[in-house]
Amino acid sequence: MAVVVVGVVVIVSTPLLWLLDGPDAGQLVGASVQGATGVGALVWALFRPQPTPVPAPTNEEAVDTGSARAAGGGEARTGIRGPAGPGGGSARAERTGDAVADGPGSSADTGIDRRP
Repeated sequence: MAVVVVGVVVIVSTPLLWLLDGPDAGQLVGASVQGATGVGALVWALFRPQPTPVPAPTNEEAVDTGSARAAGGGEARTGIRGPAGPGGGSARAERTGDAVADGPGSSADTGIDRRP
């Protein structure tokens, strides 16, 4: 937005100064060319595609998470699970402890599991 405001001020100021001082033919042509170029640049700046921001890498960490225990239906987790965060990054798990699942469809994870 600041670029647009500065651009408008510059586009208007120079030709305006030329035109206020009793311009000759060359100054009229110069003011017209500068004004047209400035308006074209302003239109381009307003309507050009904006770049897609790249997400910063995510660093995930799980430290001393202890134990997770499930019974009956199962599924116990400790540490980090799921796809990596936006932008990649790293994952670290330390001393995640025990994960105990008991029952039908049991599943116990500890550490890092990148399955979705």
